[in-house]
Amino acid sequence: MKDAITADAAAALIPDGATLLIGGFMGTGSPHRLIDALVRRGARNLTVIANDTAWPGRGIGKLISAGAVAKLVASHIGLNPETQAKMIAGEIEVDLVPQGTLIERIRAGGVGLGGVLTATGIGTMVEKGKRIIEVDGKPFLLETPIRGDFALIAAKQADYYGNLEYSLTAHNFNPVIALAADVVIAEPHTIVPVGVISPDSVKTPGILVTHLLERAF
Repeated sequence: MKDAITADAAAALIPDGATLLIGGFMGTGSPHRLIDALVRRGARNLTVIANDTAWPGRGIGKLISAGAVAKLVASHIGLNPETQAKMIAGEIEVDLVPQGTLIERIRAGGVGLGGVLTATGIGTMVEKGKRIIEVDGKPFLLETPIRGDFALIAAKQADYYGNLEYSLTAHNFNPVIALAADVVIAEPHTIVPVGVISPDSVKTPGILVTHLLERAF
């Protein structure tokens, strides 16, 4: 059984300079209460690995606005002009990775693979400095695994074993990043008794979850 902690207590566990995997797509499926708590704590020098930075005032965009992020690894920043401006000004280091490649690199880090072979990026600036491996006469880039110190994920509901169920597009990135961090902090909307969540609905088993946030009120 896992005790539920407050968002502020969870944020206090995350030191400045940590590498964070954060779930969601344009803020949907992101752990908003935990992000808010990191902003309140005044977190700094974070490396954030996520699909995107949503937009100003929304999801990961709040961390960008607060100056909490030193490095970003993401698939796009097109809808957040603050991220773009900070990248151009040299305030944030940004590594743009094709979306499919990004999530596969995280999955590789989570399941212990040595890397991912992909044709995406061959013949473009993406291949600069990377190993090219030929398979059956075709070139592929070797993309290295990604792991984080913390995975911050949002879920529809959890039980007190930490089993998680997601809703619709909130599946984006969350189940995969739960595999690839040393500490997993889950922010469920509700917490239910053990047995309420059907085993078929559990996408992240409790063995992977380190901490649960108190349910939303």
